[in-house]
Amino acid sequence: MASFATLFSFLTIALLSFSCSSQFILPIEKDPLTNLFSTSLGIGTPQHNFNLVIDLGGPILWYDCNKSYNSSTYTPLSCDSNLCTNDAGCTSCDGPLKPGCTNNTCGANIINSLVNAIFSGDTGNDVLFISNTKVSGFLSGCTDSDAFSDDFPLKNLPKTSKGILGLARTQLSLTKQLSLSSNKLPNKFALCLPSSSKHGSLFIGGVPQKSSFSKLQLTTIPLIINPFSTAPIFTEGDASYEYFIDVKSIKIGGEVLNFKSSLLSIDNKGNGGTKFSTLSNFTVLHSSIFKPLVRDFGKKASDKKIKKVASVAPFEACFDLSTIGRTNTGLDVPIIDLVLEGGVEWTIFGGNSIVLVNKNVACLGFVDGGKEPRTAVVIGGNLLEDNLLEFDLVSSKLGFSSSLLLQNARCSNSEGNGNLISIE
Repeated sequence: MASFATLFSFLTIALLSFSCSSQFILPIEKDPLTNLFSTSLGIGTPQHNFNLVIDLGGPILWYDCNKSYNSSTYTPLSCDSNLCTNDAGCTSCDGPLKPGCTNNTCGANIINSLVNAIFSGDTGNDVLFISNTKVSGFLSGCTDSDAFSDDFPLKNLPKTSKGILGLARTQLSLTKQLSLSSNKLPNKFALCLPSSSKHGSLFIGGVPQKSSFSKLQLTTIPLIINPFSTAPIFTEGDASYEYFIDVKSIKIGGEVLNFKSSLLSIDNKGNGGTKFSTLSNFTVLHSSIFKPLVRDFGKKASDKKIKKVASVAPFEACFDLSTIGRTNTGLDVPIIDLVLEGGVEWTIFGGNSIVLVNKNVACLGFVDGGKEPRTAVVIGGNLLEDNLLEFDLVSSKLGFSSSLLLQNARCSNSEGNGNLISIE
C-alpha cells in the first residue's frame, strides 16, 4: 500500500517527543477462548487503556473510538496535510466532533484480517502511554464501532480487545514511529509469546541487554521481502510489509518431506513462500505440503506406538493422548524441522506442534490451506509460543531461539516484566 511509505516520508522526529529510552517492555497475554495474543497501551487525554491484539502483519495501530470515547489531545490529520495521501479518502461527520467524528480528515484503512475486511476510519495523532512513558504526536487510526452492526470492526477479537497493534514492516508501525523519535531506540522488536494464561513479553527496541533473555543464543537468518503486496488493499507495485523467511525444505523425523519444493519460493506474482502470522492460531499449509506432512507424521508416530484416532476439526491427524510419552519439550512425537537458508534448521517439538483438543485426544496443529493459497506456509501462533523471536528491521534479519523448553524455561510469567522464567 503506497500510503504508508509516502505518508511517512514527510514525518520528522519532531512529531514525537518523550524522554529518550532504549527499551519498552509490554506484557503479552493469551486469550483462552480465541488463542490470540494482546497487550495494553494508554491513548488520549484522559488516558484510556486499550487492550490491543498483536498482529505481526498489521500496518498500523488502530483502536475503537466509539461514542463513549473522547480525548482533548486528539488532533485529526487534515486531508490537506502533506502527510495524507488520500488512499483511504477524506472523511467527514455530522455528529458532535470527537475522535472518529471529524471533518476534512485523512481517512484510515482499518484492517481486521480475522474477518478479511477493511473498515473506514480516521487518521489522527494523540498522546500514547507506553511503559510509564508519555509519547506525544503518535499517529494511529481510529474507527467508531457503533457505526457498524454488531461492532463488526472488532469481530472475532477477544471481548476485552478494542483494536489491533500492527507490527508490520511499515512507517506507521509502533516500532518504526518510536525508533524515529529516539536515536537510542533501534528499529527492532522481540516477541516471547506465552503458551499459558500467564504473561509473555513484547520488547520494543529488541532483546534487553540487561536481562536473562540476553543470555540466550539466537540463530540469525535473513528476513526476505515479497516484492508483491499481500495486503487486502494496496497500490500496484507495493511490496509486502509482512515478514517472510526462506524455507528450503521440511523434515519429519529427520527425513525430507516429498513435495514440489517450488511452492516454498515466491513466484513472479508473489504467490508461495513462508510468512509469520500471529492472527493465525495454527500453521496453515498449501494442500500439496499439508497432505504429505500428515501422512509422514502419522507413519513416524505409528513407529513410536502412538495410536491414531478420529480427526477433530480443524485438524486431520489426531492421536490417543494416553499412547504419547512426555519429554521436557512437550509430548514425545516426531520432530519437525524447517530447513532454512544456509542449512539452518528450526526444530519444532511436541510442545509447539501438538494441540490438546480434549483430555483424551491430541492433534497435529497444522491445517489445510487449500490448493491455491496466497502464501504456501503461514507459521501461526502455535509454533511461536515459548520461542524468543527478534525482528531486526535495520539489518532485515530474524533471530530465533527455538523452543525455550530445551533450556528448561518458557516465555510465560506472572508479570510480563521481561524476565525469562525457568520451569520448576
